[in-house]
Amino acid sequence: MPVHDWTRVPAGIFHDFLQGWSIEIRNALNGGLLPKGFSALVEQRVGVKEADVLTVESRVYSAVREEDAVLTLERPAASIVQRTSNAIYAAKANRIAVKHHLGRTVAVIEIVSPGNKDSRAALRDFVDKALDFLREGIHLLIIDLFPPSARDPLGIHKAIWDEIHEQDFALPERKDRVIVSYEMGAERVAYVEPVGVGDALPSMPLFLAAGVHIRVPLESTYQAAWKGSSEEMRVAVETGVMPEQPE
Repeated sequence: MPVHDWTRVPAGIFHDFLQGWSIEIRNALNGGLLPKGFSALVEQRVGVKEADVLTVESRVYSAVREEDAVLTLERPAASIVQRTSNAIYAAKANRIAVKHHLGRTVAVIEIVSPGNKDSRAALRDFVDKALDFLREGIHLLIIDLFPPSARDPLGIHKAIWDEIHEQDFALPERKDRVIVSYEMGAERVAYVEPVGVGDALPSMPLFLAAGVHIRVPLESTYQAAWKGSSEEMRVAVETGVMPEQPE
């Protein structure tokens, strides 16, 4: 099944697909690909400030009273109002962590969401987290099915690798999506596979230790997640036309 152009639909549509795909990858890893003693767990990325924000928000709402003349629950008006949910979806997106005896994380699979690229801060957060994993010796597989943005003109791998070792890198023509596996050992190695819309996904190495890896079946798990999606969603992704909303 070819890689779809997920830029055709809102970020929330891909977020839903990402949830299903994460589970399919986890099931494939736990279904015999991982050796005994290793487990794949789906974890949700949560911003470090999220708990504090929710606590403050809860306190504010509980303090609002009808007679309060200062606080209001009405939305303010302005000449220009801009909204996006991309960053929210990025914060809530899943990652797959491979743990040894359900304890130490040895490898992580990250699927890039639109929100990871929609601002300089969001991209910086993603790159910094990837570097944190790599510095800790955690092997990393990143799947980016979105084209480069103004903030990562040569793709997410170039943005990460430049922080480790600046090297020339160019994406092949019509292959502007990137899947990359990082092996962390005495030598740091990046295994990069550029893909384009319409391509089948390659099986990618996921390292459990330096020199030791399994192959992650991205194509079959992508197909399984696609088949589990609603027909209406599949049509929207394939055509780029969202269904008409009833009046």
